[in-house]
Amino acid sequence: MGDKKTKPVADPNLIGEKVYLRPATSDDIINMHHWAQQCGPASLSCHARPFGTAAEAAERYKKAEKTAWKERLAVVRIKDKTPVGLVSFFGYNHLNRSAELGLLIDPDEQKKGYGSDAIKIISRYLFHYRGLNKVHAQTAGFNKAATALLASLGFKRDAILRDHYYHDGEFHSGYIYSLLRFEADW
Repeated sequence: MGDKKTKPVADPNLIGEKVYLRPATSDDIINMHHWAQQCGPASLSCHARPFGTAAEAAERYKKAEKTAWKERLAVVRIKDKTPVGLVSFFGYNHLNRSAELGLLIDPDEQKKGYGSDAIKIISRYLFHYRGLNKVHAQTAGFNKAATALLASLGFKRDAILRDHYYHDGEFHSGYIYSLLRFEADW
């Protein structure tokens, strides 16, 4: 069919203004391990993470069961194809048509719009291609960057989880934010 040449690119549904998403690799998991160490584990998640090396984290990822209901995707800067983060969805609930989102951006690449772009891309995908009604995210109350990001994207704070995060010798509240399909106006 003609002389049209097509070059391989990420799924067109997973391209934003600054980044695109692609399936994560074990190398991306190694990057994530290093980024998480720089951020401090307590500020990232209330879910316990096993201690170990970056190589061990990559091996666990390789051995993990692959499923369409739980995905980790690399956040890749369009201009130079450099991975700058990871975005994920998990806790997929087909009955309630919802899933939880997770995001980690390289600390050296934060505040450049990559996280916002990644959340928009994955949310649109889940709403329009997976038929979800709601995406939600959980973060520590002291994680001002995450709470500001979610609010800027139209997420509403649904709940406060009292004394849910233990960080620097103190308990801190956690917040659950959600976005309904009809609220995503971007």
